[in-house]
Amino acid sequence: MTTPSTSVLIIYTGGTIGMTQNTETGALEPFDFNHLLDNVPELRRLGYSVSTTQFDPIIDSSETEPSQWAKIVQVIADNYNKYDGFVVLHGTDTMAYTASAVSFMLENLGKPVIFTGSQLPIGMLRTDGKENLITAIEIAADRDESGRPRVPEVCIFFDNKLMRGNRTCKVSAQFFNAFVSPNYPLLAHVGININYDDVEIHYPDEDMPLKPHFNMDNNVVVLKLFPGINRQVVHQALNIEGLKGVVLESFGSGNAPRYEWFLDELRDAVARGIVIVNVTQCSTGSVQMELYRTGNTLRDIGVISGYDSTTEAALAKLMFLFGHHLTPQEVIQAMKQSYVGEVTVPRQ
Repeated sequence: MTTPSTSVLIIYTGGTIGMTQNTETGALEPFDFNHLLDNVPELRRLGYSVSTTQFDPIIDSSETEPSQWAKIVQVIADNYNKYDGFVVLHGTDTMAYTASAVSFMLENLGKPVIFTGSQLPIGMLRTDGKENLITAIEIAADRDESGRPRVPEVCIFFDNKLMRGNRTCKVSAQFFNAFVSPNYPLLAHVGININYDDVEIHYPDEDMPLKPHFNMDNNVVVLKLFPGINRQVVHQALNIEGLKGVVLESFGSGNAPRYEWFLDELRDAVARGIVIVNVTQCSTGSVQMELYRTGNTLRDIGVISGYDSTTEAALAKLMFLFGHHLTPQEVIQAMKQSYVGEVTVPRQ
């Protein structure tokens, strides 16, 4: 349900969707999103107000940094009371990282923040950009029968699927179905109608105001295990100057080799206050370190479970928590909780 007064702000940060083809040179160039209605005239038929703001300069998503996450949060915070929903146009390569980070940085979010983009520029004939953009705007503007936002959380909409942002991964550089939500149901399926799964949507405490956060600490690293990994690689990764947190991509349900040198390196890192979070390399599933002896060993030396978290969400959450100057023990306890539906914590 929308009304004539419904308003949506589009925040264009960069990415393929914002490209158009120069008719003279054939080169792809960014177009001015202030003239969005000229490029996507279908938006005039939606029946509500659409405004735009554009990063200057626009950002290639492969160069995205926490400072750009903070900029997105600032734009939303500054305009929060002016608009009913927000659509963030972003390059696909790091969209899952950005959506994960922003989901933590917008505490008590009560309005839709829908990330989208495209695999083909919006100016090309076969683009997926127009459909992604138009439907993302519809979702950002949608209200239930009582007038509340249908999806008051940070999401990614792509190829007819609405996903919780901090549950997504990019899985294809070629096909339109570029994103999946491996361990959490879709929030909506889009066909002729937009079919929401209300049970899976996170609803905030309506009495709490939006509380934006801007500080992220990027003294973290991802360490992916592989057969034949040697001590020098592990030692160098765990002894980076200033390191505070590690996302350990392990095998299967959280397993790792039990080489004594490997365990010694992990023990030493934990003793120095480095928080090590164990996530699986598998595309779906959860870390269960109690299942096998190898996982038990990691748990016993102080490695904590990331459960069914994506690498992107675990990394962003560590940055967020350390950005609030929490102690390692406080971070460990926070990683065992779900803040905004980013992880499924087993019942004890």
